[in-house]
Amino acid sequence: MNTQQLIAYLNALTFGDLAALGSKLEEARSACSALGHGEIAEVIEEADVALRGGDLKTYRRKLQTAVARLGHVKNA
Repeated sequence: MNTQQLIAYLNALTFGDLAALGSKLEEARSACSALGHGEIAEVIEEADVALRGGDLKTYRRKLQTAVARLGHVKNA
């Protein structure tokens, strides 16, 4: 998965089955790590923790932060 695909993938994550979202977040986190974006992978991990804790506001904010950071990487 490249950076542009990651942005689209993360933007498509809204709400649904918690287990399905968790596995998609894990896939995105792994892809970020593979691309050398460890800090962004950590933000995705924080989004996953927030989602599992029921903090949807933080989940959405962390996901948006990850997408924004990926956008900066893409443009760099």
